[in-house]
Amino acid sequence: MKTASMGTTAPGARGAVVEVSDLRKSYGDRAVVDGISFAVEEGEIFGILGPNGAGKTTTVECVEGLRVPDGGRVRVAGLDPVADHAAVTRVLGAQLQESELQPKLTVREALELYAALYPRPADWRPLAERLGLTRQLSTRFAVLSGGQKQRLFIALALIGNPRVVVLDELTTGLDPRARRDTWQIVEDVRARGVTVLLVTHFMEEAQRLCDRIAVIDNGRVTALDTPQGLISRAAGSTVISFTPSAPLDDEEVAALPALASVERRGGRITLGGTDETVNAVVSLLARHRITAHQLRVTDATLDDAFLDLTAR
Repeated sequence: MKTASMGTTAPGARGAVVEVSDLRKSYGDRAVVDGISFAVEEGEIFGILGPNGAGKTTTVECVEGLRVPDGGRVRVAGLDPVADHAAVTRVLGAQLQESELQPKLTVREALELYAALYPRPADWRPLAERLGLTRQLSTRFAVLSGGQKQRLFIALALIGNPRVVVLDELTTGLDPRARRDTWQIVEDVRARGVTVLLVTHFMEEAQRLCDRIAVIDNGRVTALDTPQGLISRAAGSTVISFTPSAPLDDEEVAALPALASVERRGGRITLGGTDETVNAVVSLLARHRITAHQLRVTDATLDDAFLDLTAR
């Protein structure tokens, strides 16, 4: 269970396995990563969330040792991903944003090939079974479905028995069923004791899986907290929507306490606010003897928090 207290845990308090401090990376005169800092604790699923072009992938590529930072400090299990690259590959597995294998390679051949690259690899047979690949062992990569390819790349990321696995845009392009199946796989991976660094732009995915999330925008961390902690920062943490049986006075609506937003569409009113706003709306409707048809009161979502945190 995710708890709000995790968002305020000092980096390293439970043992940080990934540490990023003041990371910087530019291409030409454009700063893609501009002073990013965070720590991923042993055994958690840590999410990196942000709009396209925010610097997410460049950040994790520096963690993986695939890019050399211009400045700052990165450590994976105490190792420098660039200077100690060979050692880092033995403790960190990665599923890249864009991955391909030779089209005629079978699933079995891919697993055997990757296993041969590590001194103490995981047994790929139970790994394939756990990831639902046993029936596809003789299938060539070119004819695998999108979900099967993703499961294979997760297996290849885990075959070296890593302490940390990086999953970058894991479920992009998958249908809803395959996406949810993949989420269960990620939870199973963490249950085995592997720390997961998850890069995503799917809000539902981040809210379901992550213990903590760093929101990155314009190359900087704009917020770092638990999903619920981020949601509580939304301008309207409670959403009230209804269709009034008679018009409501605009000035009275605008004067509602803790009101964060008002939207009117097709006679329906949607308000962002707090519990105080809900009570005030109920009182306002009762005072004017107005019925609220199809009244809905819901909590804000990570979508709402994300839009607030990345608003330009």
